[in-house]
Amino acid sequence: MGQAIAGVVPDTEREVTIMTVWPTLAATAYGRWWGRRFENELGITLFGIPLTFGRLMALVSIPFILPLYFHMLIPKLPLVVWGFPNPACRRYRLTNRRVLVEQPFGGGEQQSVSLDRFDTVTVEVLPGQGWYPAGDLVFRNGQIETFRLSGVPHPEAFRTTCEKTRQGFVGVQEARAAGHV
Repeated sequence: MGQAIAGVVPDTEREVTIMTVWPTLAATAYGRWWGRRFENELGITLFGIPLTFGRLMALVSIPFILPLYFHMLIPKLPLVVWGFPNPACRRYRLTNRRVLVEQPFGGGEQQSVSLDRFDTVTVEVLPGQGWYPAGDLVFRNGQIETFRLSGVPHPEAFRTTCEKTRQGFVGVQEARAAGHV
């Protein structure tokens, strides 16, 4: 074991993944459109089972949603292993230095923001995302939006982890600047 505490590595030594999430269908306009249909609560309850128009739409939409779902999972087009990187296939990764949007399986980084480039993270649930349950994470530095992650599943857990990681990162930077480390 190379660390005093398992899994804890200084940001000066190397970049380490803390948490990874894959965007849901709610990251796309098409997925949010279907999500708005699924949220329809019009219906009846039979024997304690709610039969709503939204649930019926969810069943009917399976053939239309599955192609989008699998398209978001395929790393390369036209074939899975060979071809061009698929921009729809991405993941969000939090490290001890930054938050990244990247293509998995060696596809490379699309965007990133350093942990000291934002001071708050808020959750914005767009229409249609509530059904999944998902939301957009908005990273702000003051009032300026510096970064956005679309369609994050269970966004509150990822938001909390990003804020705690940022707090540790900035705290260590301030201690170094003051000469305490």
